[in-house]
This record gives sequence, structure tokens and C-alpha cells, in this order.
Amino acid sequence: MRVVLLVCALLVSLAAPASAGEHPPTWEPTPTGVTAQFRGLSAVSARVAWVSGTQGTVLRTTDGGATWKSVGPPGTEALQFRDIEAFDADHAVVLSIGPGTDSRVYRTDDGGAHWRQTFQNTDAAAFYDCLAFFDPWRGLAMSDPVDGRFRVQATFDGGRSWRQVPDRGFPPARPGEAGFAASGQCVTTAGPLDAWLATGGGATARVLHSGDGGRHWSVSDTPLPSSPSAGVFALAFRDPRHGVAIGGDFANPTASGPAVALTGDAGRTWRTPAQYPAGYRSGVAWRGGTLLAVGPGGSDYSPDGGRHWTSFDTGSFDSVDCAGAACWASGAGGRVARLR
Repeated sequence: MRVVLLVCALLVSLAAPASAGEHPPTWEPTPTGVTAQFRGLSAVSARVAWVSGTQGTVLRTTDGGATWKSVGPPGTEALQFRDIEAFDADHAVVLSIGPGTDSRVYRTDDGGAHWRQTFQNTDAAAFYDCLAFFDPWRGLAMSDPVDGRFRVQATFDGGRSWRQVPDRGFPPARPGEAGFAASGQCVTTAGPLDAWLATGGGATARVLHSGDGGRHWSVSDTPLPSSPSAGVFALAFRDPRHGVAIGGDFANPTASGPAVALTGDAGRTWRTPAQYPAGYRSGVAWRGGTLLAVGPGGSDYSPDGGRHWTSFDTGSFDSVDCAGAACWASGAGGRVARLR
């Protein structure tokens, strides 16, 4: 009988939820001393992070957020830096968004002491939204469609130079379809070859996938709502097969429609989980097997890969990023926080 009771107790303990007894995450604010809106965010470690935003603002911390230093390119106060990708405390690439020549890329190799402009858009029809890197050398920058197809610039030298990917490798864009420059996460990568682009604005919210480093792309529908103000705003992949798409309608942020879709086949098919965050979310990131989501209406986490979600903060953030176990979030009013 004693053995039976021990076995029963063991089975009960194994059946208990993985999160039982765990404390929910919390955001620990780190004062930046500025009021810019930070939609660009790149987590390097628990001590090093970069943020970018309005008024040409770029900040960097190397002490876990205790202090932030303004390190943006000089003379860029009229630009909005919507995305930043940092490789360490010294090397980073930042993207400004906007029509025509407002879409630019800058790179620094000395922690922001000096910057070099490495790309400036010359096509009035293009509007660059976000960028992502496979590794410190190869990366992609995504524009809204031009002449009916999405436009992508590729770099093979860490953002020091860029060249356009031939548009014949892209499926046709639908009327009104575009990307959202909301969190720097409308393009993402996993592994050495896989990349995904997030879309909205048209009749269907879709995700484009490339398995060859960005040369050729396929496209799949998602169950997320789509309209001129709705679609997929952010993508995150744990590996080349398992990913999450998140978004909603920023013009109606409390709408109850599905804000999350999951894939287990590299984005060929997407499904809505039984439970999802309540309302629009603009950023998402993996922390091991746990997902973190943020938006103007609050933050949520999912300990089971996106199947179930719990709200843990009601403050506004636009973007979230993790480097291993170290996670950061950024948003309006100069707000930056570290996960505790």
C-alpha cells in the first residue's frame, strides 16, 4: 500500500502544471531621462541593450539599465528609428522609416561614437519598415510592396552595404497589403537560412517565408484579422519550424478577435490557440519555451509555447526582445524595462 501511495503521489506531481508555484514575471522600469517613443529594441544581454525611436534617438546601456547613454547619429533629429539590431555593446545597425529618402540605415562599430550611413532609399514608392539578421554578417530589410511585390534589401557584410533582392522571387502582394513598422518585428529569422515577413492591411493577414536566405518566398494566410489598421504586427520563431504571429487592430486595440497564431511547420499553416491575449499586441519574443507579448494595452506571457496566456502588466510597451534569459521591453514616453 505504501508503494501504491508513493506512486500515486509521484503521478500527481508529474501531472501538475509546469508553472505551479512559479511567480509571474514583472517589468522593472529603467529610467532613460528622455520622452522618445522606442519602437526599436535590441537585447544583447542582461547588461547590454539598445533602443531606438523618435527624434533620431538611440540609447545604449551597458550596466543593466542603471544608466542610458544617448548615442544616436548626429543630424537625424527629424528621423524615426523604428528598428535596431545590435550584435554587442559596440556594433549595431539602425533603421529609420518613412517614404522616399527618410528610409535609411546607419551602422556603428564603436558603441555609437561614430555612425556611417550605409543605405538611403531612392524610390518614392518604397517605405522600409524593419530589419533582421541571420548572423552578424547577413541580414534583410523589408519595405512595403513596390509595383505589386514586397521589396527587400539584403546585406552580406553586417549592414555596411545593401543590395536589392530580385522581386521575381516574391509572390504578388494583395491590394492594400503592407508591413507594420510598430515594433521592429515585421521581419524575423531563425537559423542560417529561414526568414519570415509579416503583413496586414489587405483582405488577409499573411506571412511570407523564405528557406534560402531571402532569395525566394512562399506565402500563407493566418487567422488574424486584417484591415488598413490590422494584421500581423510581429513574428518570432524559436527554431526554423515553431513560431508565433501576433497583432490585431491598432485602431481598435480592445477588439476581441484572435491576436495570436501559431505554426509548427515553418509557417506553411497557422492556427489560433484556445486562449490568447485580450486585444492588440505589437511585439512578441521567446524566452526559452516561454513567450512574452507586449502592446499598448499591457503584457502577457505563455509558459506553454503560446497555447495559454496570462496578463502580468497593464502598462504600455511597443516592443520586447530577449537574449537568452535576459528580456527587455520599450515603448512610448521613453519607457524601457527589464524583466525580473
